[in-house]
Formats: sequence, structure tokens, C-alpha cells
Amino acid sequence: MTEARSLTALPLFPLGTVLYPGGLLPLRIFEVRYLDMIGKCHKAGTPFGVVCLTQGAEVNIAPAGPPGAGPARQDFHDVGTLASIAEFSSPQAGLMMIRCVGTQRFSISRREKLKHGLWVADAVTLADDAAVPVQADLQGAADALAKVIRTLQERQIPAAQMPLLPPYQLDDCSWVANRWCELLPIPVELKQRLMALDNPLVRLELVSDILDRAGLSP
Repeated sequence: MTEARSLTALPLFPLGTVLYPGGLLPLRIFEVRYLDMIGKCHKAGTPFGVVCLTQGAEVNIAPAGPPGAGPARQDFHDVGTLASIAEFSSPQAGLMMIRCVGTQRFSISRREKLKHGLWVADAVTLADDAAVPVQADLQGAADALAKVIRTLQERQIPAAQMPLLPPYQLDDCSWVANRWCELLPIPVELKQRLMALDNPLVRLELVSDILDRAGLSP
């Protein structure tokens, strides 16, 4: 299990989505503040933090009102996930295309918005989920996910376009729950609450209930 560590001046990317450990996140970067941030993270091989918005938009949009009123207010949850850049390209000036992998969750202790609009935070990483085998009463959730993976493979979807990153840990509560949380069309606030849970068994139990209600379990 990875030990907790302190993070100072962690650059943040507030988004209208939730990143889970082990999850994939493709991003198209065009705002100056994020072009600079991502460029520095890529060059240094360091992660940035993805946090889910509770208020405001991903793009820096000025609100309706008098000229010079400034960008609309942004706010976001205190628990997020570190994102490591796995693929990087810059097809043209002012545009970056990246593919990130979620690594470790973190909790923000202090946040600051810099003059050019970039958020940074002091934070501490949270413990990785414990390795908990999928129990018999939750096996349906794992079996349903295995079926989704088989269907994607049968369609011969290129590896770079697969929404799930191997190895496929279908016997692990955390991995199965996290992948379902990414795939299911559930409210973002629910995705956030499930991600922030520190018990992977409880997370999978809640996901299994959602699958049952949707008629998606075998």
C-alpha cells in the first residue's frame, strides 16, 4: 500500500467529471493556463490533480455583466485524484492532446488561485484501496463487467480507444467498482461520493445495487 505523502503547490485541473485511480482521462488542452501547466508536468514527469467542479465551468468564461468583470467563480471538491500523463501530443500551436491515468487520491488542505487563473493546492495523498476479493454476492457485478469487456474486444476496438486499461482485475472489489463508476451514467455528485469512499467493498455494494436497479446484473 502506498504511504501518504504531502503535496505542495499541486497544480489542479477542475473538471466536470470524476477521475478514479486506474481510470483513463483524455483531455484536449487549449487554454493558456493549462497549456503551460501540462507542458511543465509533461517535461518534469510530474502529475497534476483532477478535482470535480461544484460550481463554474471547465473553460474560463467571463460572466454576463460589465466589461472586465472577470471569469465566473469556480469551486470544487476537496478530494481528487492525481493524473499521470501517459500520452502527449501537440498537433498544432496552442493545442495539446493528452491521455492520463488516475493514480492516487488526495485531500486538499489549502487552495490558492494564482493571478493567471490556475489553481494550486497543498494536499495529502489518501491510502490506496485495500485489496478485497469480490465476494459471492457481488460476483454479478464482476461478471457483467467481464461481459462488457468481451463485447468491446469482439468489436476489435483499438487499444488506444478502449475505455478500460488492462490488466483487468475482475477479482478485485476496488477495480470492478471503479470501472463501473466510470461507465455508468450516474450523476457526477454520486460518482464523487463513491470515489471518496475509503472502503472498496462498500463502494462495490453500492454499485451492485445500481446495476440491479438498472437490470444490468446477470
